[in-house]
Amino acid sequence: MKTSDEVLIVGGGIIGVCSAYFLARKGRQVTLVEQGDIGSGCSYGNAGLIVPSHSIPLAAPGVLSQGMKWLLDAESPFYIKPRLNSALISWLWQFRAYCKEEPMRKALPLLRDMQRESLALYDEIVKRERLTCDFEQSGNLALFKTQPGFRAGLHEARLLQEFGLLLEILDAAAVRDQEPAVHPDIAGGIYFQEDARLDPALFVQNLAQKSRDCGAKLDTKTRVLGFTVKGRRISEVKTTRGDYSPDQVVLAAGAWSPEVVRDLRLRLPIQPAKGYSITVKRPDKCPRTPLMLGEAKVGVTPLKSALRFAGTLELAGFDMTINQRRVNAIWRAAADYLAEPGEMEVIEIWRGLRPCTPDGLPLLGRSRTVDNLIVATGHAMLGVSLGPITGALVAQIVDGKPPTMDLSALKVERFGG
Repeated sequence: MKTSDEVLIVGGGIIGVCSAYFLARKGRQVTLVEQGDIGSGCSYGNAGLIVPSHSIPLAAPGVLSQGMKWLLDAESPFYIKPRLNSALISWLWQFRAYCKEEPMRKALPLLRDMQRESLALYDEIVKRERLTCDFEQSGNLALFKTQPGFRAGLHEARLLQEFGLLLEILDAAAVRDQEPAVHPDIAGGIYFQEDARLDPALFVQNLAQKSRDCGAKLDTKTRVLGFTVKGRRISEVKTTRGDYSPDQVVLAAGAWSPEVVRDLRLRLPIQPAKGYSITVKRPDKCPRTPLMLGEAKVGVTPLKSALRFAGTLELAGFDMTINQRRVNAIWRAAADYLAEPGEMEVIEIWRGLRPCTPDGLPLLGRSRTVDNLIVATGHAMLGVSLGPITGALVAQIVDGKPPTMDLSALKVERFGG
């Protein structure tokens, strides 16, 4: 089978589905191909948080010094599985170069603005399409068990305040007043007023259906095998279910993006970073708002009928096994920060791979070497936060219009190659 398409999107996670939605609403002929099911990868079981409060990029001052204490600890928030891998070594070397004050201060306002735009788009989409996805702008409360942890949180909060983020610093008593479900020994907290939450799987699935309603075609269980290139353009995309002849191609394949475009000789320095979540039946004593367990780096998201604990960053390649020690660390964090969590009925233990670039910023824009290829990947832990704005910007790029945001810091080939 050979299909002619105006726009072909590779990847059925939140970035690909948001791109399909905005393009289909503009009347574009859109086909999305996904190697599994829609929203079955990293978009499925994550914390579901929209977090302007997390506008400091992964590559930031102090990350390496703290990380060196964690790197070989299989239960730490940031773990690197020891292995000789040239791509990982190169990525870490570049990551080191971005863990400095100047690049962090350049990246922070861009991530802040993109997340704020995404939040506004979430509100607009959910209301317009009447989506059921537990969306609520309820803020996010960061908790700290220790005074040193609280001081580190305050240092970060002052930086975010400098860049205009809205937050409130709470002492231990104020934390307990605001959130009775927390442990009485909490040292303090920071309430980030702009943050929001949703059920990511529900959002992606329901938005995918709205995209179909607008005319988009979504082909699941369709793996990209390679490309035929004529001159500087992709003329055919070869898949396990036939060939496609698109006008334009959008790469939104997350951690798998470098592998998908390998034969295009496009260098995308993305490392898959495994994250975990544990979803339990909603307990009687459930947090009112999302929580961030500061020292443990674990997010807690109350959903309609469930409670989700999500965290850890594990650089272990494409290893999809579940490391029980990582899961145990999340359980311990729940017991340390929540008051009498008691026995919890597990619904699901999940893991997924987040696509991380060395500078902590996405890759978004047209390729310099392949004229009809648009890259939208590398969102790390902010895929949910940045999904709608990325989709809207992809639609603008496809249309040939100047993007409504300055994307110069997100250039696809900014790392060379």
